[in-house]
Amino acid sequence: MEIETAQFGRIGIADSQIYSFPKGIPGFEEHDRFAIIDIEGTPFSYLQSLVQREISLLITDPFVFYKDYEFELPVSVIEELELGTEIQIRNIVTLQGEMQQSTLNLLAPLVFNTASNVARQVILHDSPYTSRHLLWGSSAPEKGAE
Repeated sequence: MEIETAQFGRIGIADSQIYSFPKGIPGFEEHDRFAIIDIEGTPFSYLQSLVQREISLLITDPFVFYKDYEFELPVSVIEELELGTEIQIRNIVTLQGEMQQSTLNLLAPLVFNTASNVARQVILHDSPYTSRHLLWGSSAPEKGAE
C-alpha cells in the first residue's frame, strides 16, 4: 500500500507495518491507524498517522538506551491487546535543539501486539519513570526507586 507523508512524500508500506490504536494516542485520540517506518541503520522509527499525513512521532526501542528499563503491564492491557509472546515495546522521543538534550518518554510506552497489529500507549502509574529521560544520559531509575 502507498501512503502520503509530510516527511517522506509518497512511500510504500507493507500491511505488517500498519497498527490499529483503537483508543488513539493521548493527544491524538482521533488518529487510530499508524504505520511504523523504520529509519535504516538507526534504532529509530517514525510512527506515521494514516489519518493525517502531517502527524508522525519519532519512536525507538527503549532497551537500546536503558537496558534495565522494566515495568509490569496491567492485566487489563494484556487482555485488551491479547498479548502473548508477540509483543514489541517502543517509546516516544522528543528531539531538542541540542541533540544531547533529546528525551525519551519512559512513563508511557507504546505496546504493540505484532501478531494482530493492535497497539496502545500505556501510562505507567506508580512508576519511577518520567516522560523526559535524557536519551543519551544517565541510566533509568532503579526498580522500586521513589
